Amino acid sequence: MEEAYKLSKWEGYVDWRNQSAIKGRHGGILAAFFILVVEVLENLAYLANASNLVLYLSKYMHFSPSRSAIIVTNFMGTAFLLALLGGFLSDAYFTTFHVFLISAVIQFMGLLVLTIQAHIPSLEPPTCSLAETTNVRCHEVGGAKAAVLFIGLYLVALGVGGIKGSLPSHGAEQFDENSKEGRKKRSTFFNYYVFCLSCGALIAVTFVVWIEDNIGWQWGFGISTLTILLAIPIFLLGSCYYRIKVPSGSPLTIILKVLIAAICNKFSSRKPIINMETNHHTNPTTPAQESQAQENPTTQTTGLKFLNQAITNNPIHQTLECTKKQVEDVKIVMKTIPIFASTIMLNSCLAQLSTFSVQQAATMNTKLGSLKVPPASLPVFPVIFIMILAPVYNHLILPLARKITNSEMGISHLQRIGLGLFLSIIAMAIAALVETERKKVADKHLKLDSNEPLPITFLWIALQYLFLGSADLFSLAGLLEFFFTEAPRSMKSLATSFSWASLAIGYYLSSVLVAVVNRVTGIFGSIPWLKGSNLNHYHLERFYWLMCVLSGLNFLNYLFWASRYKYRSLNEG
Repeated sequence: MEEAYKLSKWEGYVDWRNQSAIKGRHGGILAAFFILVVEVLENLAYLANASNLVLYLSKYMHFSPSRSAIIVTNFMGTAFLLALLGGFLSDAYFTTFHVFLISAVIQFMGLLVLTIQAHIPSLEPPTCSLAETTNVRCHEVGGAKAAVLFIGLYLVALGVGGIKGSLPSHGAEQFDENSKEGRKKRSTFFNYYVFCLSCGALIAVTFVVWIEDNIGWQWGFGISTLTILLAIPIFLLGSCYYRIKVPSGSPLTIILKVLIAAICNKFSSRKPIINMETNHHTNPTTPAQESQAQENPTTQTTGLKFLNQAITNNPIHQTLECTKKQVEDVKIVMKTIPIFASTIMLNSCLAQLSTFSVQQAATMNTKLGSLKVPPASLPVFPVIFIMILAPVYNHLILPLARKITNSEMGISHLQRIGLGLFLSIIAMAIAALVETERKKVADKHLKLDSNEPLPITFLWIALQYLFLGSADLFSLAGLLEFFFTEAPRSMKSLATSFSWASLAIGYYLSSVLVAVVNRVTGIFGSIPWLKGSNLNHYHLERFYWLMCVLSGLNFLNYLFWASRYKYRSLNEG
């Protein structure tokens, strides 16, 4: 009886009381259900403000359009980059369970600060009158008021980063990766994770954005604050069902140790002899055998042979002694980096949905019949499409693909990511064409210097939202599952955070591209492409064409690396 009890334990997993997790009692679909509900609330709280933030900064904080766009991309970039910190802490010292709870509290504090600032007029810059705005540019927020704004924003960013770095991995850990059925359920989890992201986004960009535009930003921030506060007890309700991976030490320490050991051993005057199978010191019988053992060590993962130098029984220092498994784990992570880097450009394109695309829509006719649609509600189009496509993909397309290909994945992770990258190229071309038409309408009606809505429907902007939203669905779900599946067990949370880090770097790259384009076009042209207080004077269409070309080159780079990638866990794709 005692032996049967031992066999029923999840090795390396505990429950919320830090006792051994039990098969059949912990993990599974019910545990993942609580996590998916929490993700709806978490993304609602985050995106309700992020999607409309560029208008809040320009209208109430009096930043210029380009300055507002940079602030938003930097804020969102920081939030997603901090997911690496959340993933690192989850793997190394805490657990995904505890990192989520701490991060949710931090996000709540940040939203509370923003709510208070939006509610108290003395914490905002003076409102510009109509006469002032026609002659003098309003002064942007500064001093202590700006400090309150950025403290609130970056507390939110820290909380969001911790949640993004822990929650997806916490959900995926509820399924047994050693069984085929468990892996299929985990794949379903990632598909519905993106579905739940969209559910939260749908409420955020419709109901909450309408509240912000028509009733007041203090109410919008307040709803987000209450939402993230509600997510905490709901998450705790699932505590008795969760299985929680035990932290196994710092993955960054292992990576650095292997890299340093490989470099030191490479250039060391000592030439240790290595048996790669047993990792023990051996004595070759001939100099030729000794040379071969030194120059051609191998691990299970081919390539990156330089890292094999880290394995030796005669290290320069005892702390640099590496095992074959550690080298293998680092190789696996290093091989995913080109895939990670190839998705950054896609996320730079996605950044436009929160910045220039919203500002474009704000200059157009946003009425649907008698209903006036807030420009920040444009993401509703791709969100609804994702909510339809995600279940269809999981229950119809994926099973059919599995039957056709006779493989467990059906459509591989890398194929999904590649489709997302291709769709981003189309989206940028459409964005450039739509902006060209918008500028023609503004010029035709002599409204280049006017802030009045143009006689062209904002639904044209919905096209680029639709294609970029589809790209996001395929790439994000594919990336999350790719990194979690391929990563070594001790690095899964950190590796999954690469998906969000790609988003972060993409947002930062967007800010850099705007600055570089303005600098270069200001030197070689009469005026910069993306500078001024009125969007109608921008050459945004040229910027979109540039993004289209860069996305095309990036897609070719991705094909190069993806075609050479060999899956660790499944020999397919």
